[in-house]
Amino acid sequence: MFIFRGLFLVKDMNKYFALFLSVILLFATGCRSYEPISSENKNEIQTHLLEMVKIDQIAAFPKAGAYSNYSHEQWQAFKDSVFRTNHKTIANYFSTYGYLGYNEVGEEGSNHFWLLVQHCDHDPKFQKRVLKKMDIQVKRKNANPKNYAYLFDRVQVNAGKKQLFGTQVDYLKTGRATPKYGLIDSVNVDQRRAKYSLPTLTEYLNDMTIMHFEMNKASYIESGYTEPDLYEL
Repeated sequence: MFIFRGLFLVKDMNKYFALFLSVILLFATGCRSYEPISSENKNEIQTHLLEMVKIDQIAAFPKAGAYSNYSHEQWQAFKDSVFRTNHKTIANYFSTYGYLGYNEVGEEGSNHFWLLVQHCDHDPKFQKRVLKKMDIQVKRKNANPKNYAYLFDRVQVNAGKKQLFGTQVDYLKTGRATPKYGLIDSVNVDQRRAKYSLPTLTEYLNDMTIMHFEMNKASYIESGYTEPDLYEL
C-alpha cells in the first residue's frame, strides 16, 4: 500500500510540476520582447516621426494658411484624421519596438514620439500604456522627465481626474490659465515639478496665460481685457 501511495504521490507531483511549467510559459509569453532598431530603421523612423510632427503641429493649433477657409466641420474632420492616422503609425512602432527613447531614436526623435502620443486623446488607454513604459525609461534616463509629467497629467485629465503637475490647463473668462480639474496635491506641486525639471506652477500658468492672450488678443480687447490676467509671483 505504501508503494502505491508513493506512486500516486509521484504522479501528483508530476502533475503539479507540469502545471507550474504551464504558468511559467504563460507568463513568459505575456512578457513579450521588443525588436531592436537597426541603424537603417532608426533613420527611417526618425524621418517619419518628424514628418508626422509637422502635420501634427498644423492640426494642434488654430487653423491658418491653406486651412483658413475651412468650416468648423472641415477643420475638425482634418484634425481628427491627422491624429488618428498618426496614432496608427506610432501604435505600431510602440508594439514593435516599445517606448522610443533616446537610445532608440535620439533625443529629438523621442520627443517627437512623445508629442504624437500626447495628441492621441481619442485613445486614452494607449496613452496610459505608453505612460507606464515611459516611466521606466525616465528612471533609466532614456526619456525626458518633463514630457513624462505632461503625459501623466494628460492621462489624468482624459480620465476626468485631478493632475499631479498642473500641465493641462483651462482658461477663465479673463484668459487666466488654471489646472484643468484641479490638483491632487497643491501644497507640494512646486517641489514635484522641480523634480521633473519644470518651472514653478505660477510661472508656467503665467506663460500659458500670456500665450493664450496673444493668440486671442483681438477677442480679449473687444471684451475689455487689454492685458493678460497674471498671477502674482
